[in-house]
Amino acid sequence: GKMSGTVVLLLDEIHRLDKTKQDFLLPLLESGQIILIGATTENPYISISPAIRSRCQIFELKPLSTDDASHAIDRALNDKEKGLGKYNVELTDDARALLIEKGNGDLRSTLNSLELAVLSTKQELQDNHQDDQKIIITQKEMADSIQMKVQNFDASGDGHYDLVSAFQKSIRGSDTDAALHYLARLIESGDLVSICRRLAVIAYEDIGLADPAAAEHAIVAIQAAQMVGLPEARIPLANAVIELALSAKSNSAISAIDAALADIRTKKVDSIPANLKDAHYSGAKKLGHGVNYLYPHDYQNDWVAQQYLPNNLLHASYFAPKGNSKIEARYKATYQKLKQMQSDNLRNNH
Repeated sequence: GKMSGTVVLLLDEIHRLDKTKQDFLLPLLESGQIILIGATTENPYISISPAIRSRCQIFELKPLSTDDASHAIDRALNDKEKGLGKYNVELTDDARALLIEKGNGDLRSTLNSLELAVLSTKQELQDNHQDDQKIIITQKEMADSIQMKVQNFDASGDGHYDLVSAFQKSIRGSDTDAALHYLARLIESGDLVSICRRLAVIAYEDIGLADPAAAEHAIVAIQAAQMVGLPEARIPLANAVIELALSAKSNSAISAIDAALADIRTKKVDSIPANLKDAHYSGAKKLGHGVNYLYPHDYQNDWVAQQYLPNNLLHASYFAPKGNSKIEARYKATYQKLKQMQSDNLRNNH
């Protein structure tokens, strides 16, 4: 039927709507027919349509503080109508601390664990014909009632991206202990695929040419981890993470390819030099393709100066090697020497 007036539409877990269904709300938002309140545990900048997002105010709800969680626990223990106040419960300090820690700011999870601990302990007392005794929740009873996996991990959610980001940044920053901490959290979540994929990226993005052997070792460790699976996969993964964190760092390779891509995307690029064009087919020479190509292996040191870059990029320089390790310093010296020889040749021929 038709809507009359303005409707307040509350959509819980709005991220579950695909982008097409989200965009269906757009004309209703623009016309003022609906006031949309969307709730999501995901990152709205990833999971919500940009068109919808641009027409909404975004508010981030923070996890509850330790004090907030503790007050909520007290209310639950004292509320005789809706809480656990009808039971004679004593919660030890270490049990309370564990409950708050594992709740991780999620009050629903915290209260569910508390209720489970109380009811399961009460049942044990009944089974032992001790119904009249006080229900004492110690750290042991609480631990038995809590799912001990890392809380709030969602392989497709915002927490996943934050965790993987922290993992890479810790290795990049050479903080071995932090890297192992985030590795442990990823392992505890069971997300072997993300660990292996991210380690491969880190090896070539952040260590790169400063220590190519470390990248090779990381790939071998990834293959071993995939072969044995969890929990044994933690062993080769830990080896790789420690080595990468303590290796020399260089992002010169990714910076170089990004600079080359920027030229392709922002500049008019001239055609490939004729001497480099394919000449294997009949008639290629008539087109000038491959003519005057100099075969480097026919020359001393397997190198000869000739034009490789298009005319409008003759003096382009993408690779900016760093000197953070002996091996990259060697690459740097070779690159600069060849670049100078090529430059001298171009200057003499133009």
